[in-house]
Amino acid sequence: MAYEFRSLFTPVQVGSVTLKNRIYSSGHAEAMAEGGRPTERLRRYHEAKAQGGCALTIFGGSSSVHPSSPAAAWRQIANHDDSIIPAYCEMADAVHRHDCLVFTQLTHLGRRAQSDTEASHVLLAPSQIPEKVHREVPHELEPEQIAALVRAFGDAAGRCRAGDLDGIEISMAHNHLIDQFWSPLFNQRTDDYGGSLENRMRFAFEVLAEIRRQVGRDFVVGARISGDELTPGGLSARDMGEIARRLVASGLVDFLSIIGGGAHTYSLQAAAVPNMSFPTAVYAPLAAAIRRVAPAMPILHASRIVDPIQADQLVAAGHVDVVGMTRALIADPDLPGKAREGRFDDIRTCVGANEGCIDRIYQGKPVTCVQNPTTGREGELGDVRPASTAKKVLVVGGGVAGLEAARVAALRGHRVVLFEKEEQLGGQVLLAARAPARAEYGGIVRFLAVQVEKLGVEIRLAVEATPSVVLAEHPDAVVIATGSHPYVPPLPGVDGKHVVTDRDVLADSATVGANVVVVDDVHTQQALSTAELLLDQRKRVEVLSPLFYVGQDVGITSIAPLYTRLFQKGAVLTPHTELRAIEGSTVIAANVYSGAERRIEGVDTVVLAMGSRSTDGLYRALKGRVAALHAVGDCVAPRGVHQAMLDGTRAGRAI
Repeated sequence: MAYEFRSLFTPVQVGSVTLKNRIYSSGHAEAMAEGGRPTERLRRYHEAKAQGGCALTIFGGSSSVHPSSPAAAWRQIANHDDSIIPAYCEMADAVHRHDCLVFTQLTHLGRRAQSDTEASHVLLAPSQIPEKVHREVPHELEPEQIAALVRAFGDAAGRCRAGDLDGIEISMAHNHLIDQFWSPLFNQRTDDYGGSLENRMRFAFEVLAEIRRQVGRDFVVGARISGDELTPGGLSARDMGEIARRLVASGLVDFLSIIGGGAHTYSLQAAAVPNMSFPTAVYAPLAAAIRRVAPAMPILHASRIVDPIQADQLVAAGHVDVVGMTRALIADPDLPGKAREGRFDDIRTCVGANEGCIDRIYQGKPVTCVQNPTTGREGELGDVRPASTAKKVLVVGGGVAGLEAARVAALRGHRVVLFEKEEQLGGQVLLAARAPARAEYGGIVRFLAVQVEKLGVEIRLAVEATPSVVLAEHPDAVVIATGSHPYVPPLPGVDGKHVVTDRDVLADSATVGANVVVVDDVHTQQALSTAELLLDQRKRVEVLSPLFYVGQDVGITSIAPLYTRLFQKGAVLTPHTELRAIEGSTVIAANVYSGAERRIEGVDTVVLAMGSRSTDGLYRALKGRVAALHAVGDCVAPRGVHQAMLDGTRAGRAI
């Protein structure tokens, strides 16, 4: 497609530095630090973004400036003493060699953490009000502690300058300590740091003044703030506009970075990093509102902006100056270069799954990407090297594992043939994309299908690959990606005609009655997405789960919006409950702890979402009969898209 960029690839001045274009990676917790220090993995992760063409990357999201803000929980950076400086220098060198600028984010989490019992630190906050997510009662800050934290911010900023970084961003968003002081919901002080807005902003201005004292005026210092806390009784868009106006008037900041919402509840925590159920650029109007009260201040903004054309339009309209395409760059660090060259089909567009990035961070696992296995693994997978000898490679299965294996093998110079028994590519990902608020999942398949076609992979659809069919091709290597099949437990009554699987429902191949029981033994979004589809068809749906809560393995930024939709649509979610038997229209269930049975009468359809088992017969039949045999994805063990893609890329590189 032809599109002429008007603004996205123009330079912009931010403080004392010039960004070469308007694309940046915003500060986020990568969970790649070790012992509070940046690692080679973290450097490679950000260097890939720099090499891909963005103008700025901000690393070390939520870096701690003081031991009372624990850094260990999300494997964050601890900027507590001068030993951090050499690691900063290494990060700066890695990013600068690609004509990219590098900032880091500094913060104190305040009450938004859990105290580190090993170090005997309590949580610190303006007032003794626990957060609804972490729930720990903090210590109300004393004046001498406030003064110590002000110095800690300044000292940390000085180390950033000494480490050759180009600037810093101070987090005054996501309900960290500074904006905890701002909010009348969380600040009930009666001293000089509470009451009026002037008093509630006092800590922020003392921090900024101390930072400027230590780094001077020619070092970039910005503030990340919310455009609206989206919290009843909290800071509104009007309140945040006034706060932004005062920050600008102080002359202490060089840019404002705008987010939407906060993070002090599970719902806000999810909304702060909106998944595919949210519109793209969902909080751009909040950034535009801040722009109106701060017309001369560079405005940075990130909120699920994944399309470079939309990013260009936001800048051209004057709503923002620099667009944070953070998860878009996680999905494809080369997005800026590809967009500038007009190679839109080659961009691996972020689908907003949140499964490989933010939801892993909340588990203390490093950032990866559900559809780009290279992200976060640049040391292992960063280079795709041509094969020393071109071979004929046969891939069986056109789901994402098989497509990724075919793509990488063809990219390395092999001649690839792919067999798929269905009439279209995509496998289970296409089923997942049929559920409400999940359509973008299909983008994973669209990218892979375009790439294998461009690379000349020979696709043979509607072909059942038997051992004889495979051997007749005389392949040098075979990749088996035959996926999995639904698991049906050996329980009384599961063979009834009114008993179907979640795959049957998503494929629209089952007749489903008005009263439905969904039995969930997968615990990810699979069963709940199926339930939501049925609710949209005006069915009455109860979901049974043996775990503490239904959907217990759904990521933290996905479950709150999913639960919101399910309850609004009338779902009944019943945890602690397992299926025992089906007797006609009666489902017999039992409490997994007490064993007490319950009879659910009048059930028209039972939907089993009981997981999968590998379809691996072809793989086992070919063992020892082909020169090189690889199994990938669910064929090895059912583990989801993330692992399937990783299996596929590793197989494609191994041949």
